[in-house]
Amino acid sequence: MNRNLDIGVAGLGRMGKRHVHTLLYRTPRAKVVAVENKEYREFRIAVYSSYEEMLAHPGLNAVWISTSTDVHASQSLAAIGKGLHVLCEKPLSTDLAEVQSVIHAARANPSIKVMAGFSRRFDASYRDTSDKIFNQNAIGKPFMVRSNTCDLRDESGFFVKYAARNGGIFVDCAIHDIDLSLWFLDNPVPKACWAAGTLQHHPELQQLSDVDNAVGIVEFWGGKIAYFYCSRTQAHGHDVCTEVTGTEGKLMVNVLPRKNNVILADKLGMRHEVQPEYWERFEDAFAREANEFVDAVVNDKPVPIPLETGIKVMKIGWALQQALLTGKVSLFSESGELLDG
Repeated sequence: MNRNLDIGVAGLGRMGKRHVHTLLYRTPRAKVVAVENKEYREFRIAVYSSYEEMLAHPGLNAVWISTSTDVHASQSLAAIGKGLHVLCEKPLSTDLAEVQSVIHAARANPSIKVMAGFSRRFDASYRDTSDKIFNQNAIGKPFMVRSNTCDLRDESGFFVKYAARNGGIFVDCAIHDIDLSLWFLDNPVPKACWAAGTLQHHPELQQLSDVDNAVGIVEFWGGKIAYFYCSRTQAHGHDVCTEVTGTEGKLMVNVLPRKNNVILADKLGMRHEVQPEYWERFEDAFAREANEFVDAVVNDKPVPIPLETGIKVMKIGWALQQALLTGKVSLFSESGELLDG
């Protein structure tokens, strides 16, 4: 197969609109042919009032699912059932059984490319970090990851509405950090998870058994450790950083986040601005993700991130969420199965 990919985008909230923009302007071999919205008519894109109608678009090859997390699995399964390739935003579901059902469906249809969008694996800085760890042996043997995802405080009310459908702070906010820790620590098996959280700006989250700031620690079998800080309430902007410590050194990514290279110097001192949200930080990563997924489909190559990666990430995210809710340590067997009680 050597042609362009006709793709439909499901869910045109803020995220979906940005994916359409990426496909239109930064993904040469993709052609957006269908969306769930009333926009983009000037691009001759078909508009559908429902996801099911969009799946029936003539000649559709693939879908990019950017809807709320609670329908990711069902929409992925529907697309696979139609013989369509799927790029679905992380996570595939907040329910482990649903994640497994998508993996089973993908395995049963090996000609269909299905990938979960762990976009940070496409970021240039994180890829350089991986190269330094595994190809250059720059820090010896990595044994600890400290990673945080801290969002700008939302005063609009959007986040609280979204929180009701996202699975909780660790399942949603820390999911990329968990994935990075598995990547940089060479896919270790989790042993124990514990967590603590607090409500500082969104007390209404208490009704959802959630928090707006949390810390989680994962101990892996073999002595490796990961530490995560999640926040929805940062005053200064979108603050995502990762440190990987090894036996011979440390790698640091975006420890001092910055919007650009401009520094303002005045009577208050010297300072720089920070990106307001994730898109400014990871726009290039999303474009690279789209292009590599399209390349995998049109040239019949494996997707750049195996779908099975998502199941271990979700197990850890869910274990951290349970540790937060119960105040107890979540334990895993040496084979990586989450233990009851």
